[in-house]
Amino acid sequence: MTTAVQAPAGRVEQDGPVVVEATGLVAGYAGTPAVHGIDLSVRAGEILALLGANGAGKTTTLLSLAGELAPISGSVAVLGDARRRRLHQRARAGLGFLTEERCVFMQLTGWQNLKIGQGRPERALDYFPELEPHLSKRVGLLSGGQQQMLALGRILAAEPRVLLADELSLGLAPLVVERLLAAVRRAADDGVAVVLVEQHVRQALAVADHVHVLRRGRIVLSGPAADLRDDAERIAATYLSE
Repeated sequence: MTTAVQAPAGRVEQDGPVVVEATGLVAGYAGTPAVHGIDLSVRAGEILALLGANGAGKTTTLLSLAGELAPISGSVAVLGDARRRRLHQRARAGLGFLTEERCVFMQLTGWQNLKIGQGRPERALDYFPELEPHLSKRVGLLSGGQQQMLALGRILAAEPRVLLADELSLGLAPLVVERLLAAVRRAADDGVAVVLVEQHVRQALAVADHVHVLRRGRIVLSGPAADLRDDAERIAATYLSE
């Protein structure tokens, strides 16, 4: 694994505390491992991007970090707590988890969705002001991009210390993806530690500080995002084409 430390161009290198850490993580389903010996750490203010083809183990890793999936072996520590914790316990401690499925209530209005969250709706609109004209509409009538902005905005409004985001761009237009990733980058710049699973390699590299590429449950390439940006096409062709 690459050990050199380098801040992305134009971005100040973070030296905050490590708030998400996995050591020798082996996790899977019904006792069958899907990831093998994963080591990762994320400091406050950093974005770690997990890249890989479908089935590479990205979501399994996130579920283990979130507390939804118990490790088979190895350890996970979130916000300094290495004890076995479920998602609701880690959420109370400051973890936000945006799953692959849109985390919104389709029958409620946008405003009602924001009120359900733990933060002030105004803070969500600070991230996504373009949502304001649509808050009186039932969420099921909003576009997929608007729904995802709503879901991410609600999480960020709660001012989490850790954000886990699983394929937030799935099925969305490139301009919407850029908008969502810009909000994630802004949250990191405000001190949030982010683990981002993303299918758009080039856009993930543009916002991330560090990258792990997974293949068949193992990290096969790792390094500062700034060092890998010129290799986006090779990474996609070599590791994401399975």
